[in-house]
Formats: sequence, structure tokens, C-alpha cells
Amino acid sequence: MHRPSLTILALTVAVSASAQQNVPASWNAQRLSAATYVILDPEIQGNPNLITGEQRAGVLRAMRKDSGDAIKRRYPNATITTDASAPNVIRVSPVLVAPAALLPWSKLTARLTFALPEGSRVVMNEQHTLLTVWQHQTDAANFVFDRLAQKLP
Repeated sequence: MHRPSLTILALTVAVSASAQQNVPASWNAQRLSAATYVILDPEIQGNPNLITGEQRAGVLRAMRKDSGDAIKRRYPNATITTDASAPNVIRVSPVLVAPAALLPWSKLTARLTFALPEGSRVVMNEQHTLLTVWQHQTDAANFVFDRLAQKLP
């Protein structure tokens, strides 16, 4: 009998929780389109042994850049800053949750957590099979974070 891993259970809980979260009134297109964002250090969770340290460093660099670029494509008037102490900045935490194994049908979860200046948090998740992500090759992070940005109000 196959038992789901803790990673899969945690993903299910995280996805369910984000679907049921209460979204603050300030989470709207008017505010987000003119906001200032800071991209915090990205994280890779799940199975860390799927890629080498050098590959992981490249993925983390791409996550930081491409998550900010996706927000700018969604909201061209938004500002991306490196100053986490800027007034009214929205802190964005990009996360990729790696699957247990490198199989084409395994799912990779991308998550953006937006910490609003007033203290609210909004979490957005998107899942893709590894095959789908692999098909985008060097644009994989752009693809994943653009899909998340399309869900923004």
C-alpha cells in the first residue's frame, strides 16, 4: 500500500489553506499595480538532493530575478526595490517545493508569499509537472512565476 509522503501532505494542506485564506481589503489591483515590492531570499523546499549545489544556486538566482520580473510584467507601474526598509513595501518570498523524485509526472509547487505592510499575508500557490517546467528550459522560472502573477488581482 502506497502512503503519501509528508511533503505531499504538507503541500495539500498549504494549497488548501491558501485557497481558503481571508484576503485583506487592500489586496486589490489598484493598490498592487502601484506598489513597491522587495523580493526576499528565495527558498527551495522539499527534496534538496535532486539538484547539485551549483544548480541550486542558479535556480535561486533565477527565482529572485524572475519573480520580480513577473510582478513587473503584471503591473508595469510597480516598483521593485532591494531596500527592505522602504516605506509601505510589500515583501515577497518566492518558494519552490521540489518533489520527492525526478519523474516527469512529479509535481513542483511554486509559492509566492506577499507580506503586506499592515501585517496581512497572502499566499499564492501553483503546481506544475516537472515535464511542463522542463519544456520551458531556461525560461522555466519565468513561466512558473508568470503563471502565479496572472492570479494577482
